[in-house]
Amino acid sequence: MVKLSRRLVLQSALAAGISAPVKAQYSRAVRWRARQYVNQPVANPLYKALDAIWSAVRVETQGRLDVTVYPQNNGLPGSDPAALKLVQSGELEFFALMGGLLSAAVPVMDLQGLPFVFKSSQQVWQLDDGPLGRTLDRECEAKGIHRLRGGLFENGLRQMNMREKAIRSVDDLAGQKIRVPDGEMFRDVFRTLGADPVSLNINQLYDALKDGRVDGQENPLIIVETNKLYEVTKNVSVTNHMWSGFNMIANAAFWNKLPADVRAIVDKHVARQVKVQRKATLDLNRKLEASLVQRGMAFNRADMSGFQQRLKDGFYPRWKKQIGTQAWDLLEKSVGKLG
Repeated sequence: MVKLSRRLVLQSALAAGISAPVKAQYSRAVRWRARQYVNQPVANPLYKALDAIWSAVRVETQGRLDVTVYPQNNGLPGSDPAALKLVQSGELEFFALMGGLLSAAVPVMDLQGLPFVFKSSQQVWQLDDGPLGRTLDRECEAKGIHRLRGGLFENGLRQMNMREKAIRSVDDLAGQKIRVPDGEMFRDVFRTLGADPVSLNINQLYDALKDGRVDGQENPLIIVETNKLYEVTKNVSVTNHMWSGFNMIANAAFWNKLPADVRAIVDKHVARQVKVQRKATLDLNRKLEASLVQRGMAFNRADMSGFQQRLKDGFYPRWKKQIGTQAWDLLEKSVGKLG
């Protein structure tokens, strides 16, 4: 009988894509077991990136850090807001969350979703790599949340997706029940634009559209695709009204107790997979208009001239006060005066 080395068994298992035996190989070596929540289904590139990160970390740390990824927040009642509270309390170690929801704990994070500010995803990434990003890091750390450096995943520019009515101008939003994430800035944007915002977690969105409890929703096209919203909506109005992405965060106390070499390994694989996920997401968002049309959806380009005008007088001054002048000034240095 040929006696195989532990390394050869591990390499063979990895090559075959077998994860359970690899985990068994490490069972005695594991020192930290943790969980990673994400609100997206397994079909989304974000889930795939997170799964790849923690598989690679498990291998490179020889099982010292073993993190399991749970799609759709593992069915947690309360979804994203509840998961954020678990991160702060230390009951959940890792989470991926957009700034407009992370702002419930760290108000400055609303800056990532300011409407009609960012022209492209690349502009946001560049800002996050500089002084503005480091300001966001410090604000998160002060609230017990570690924002992983280089861990800003892509979601895309947001569009308006309706059951029946096409949004062709800002006046078409009047009285429309628009589902928005459970963040005050999202609600304020759509109230100011004349709509009736309804906050629902992403895991409730499909049924709310199907049942007619909301008239539409706003998200990048990738969310329409991976959450199968094309089954319950007919129209997409291209508005590019906000950028959205996901911040890779950790409970700060848990993160800081990990050895420096383990943290460095995590940072390395996060940065590597962020590049992969950003490209996959941007590529998919670009291709989706054609494929969603083939599924029977109608697209139009909205006349955006009235949207920003509605926000100019009251909205931006309100949110400058909420977000804080330090981060706001850093933003305006790059994008120009707001309001």
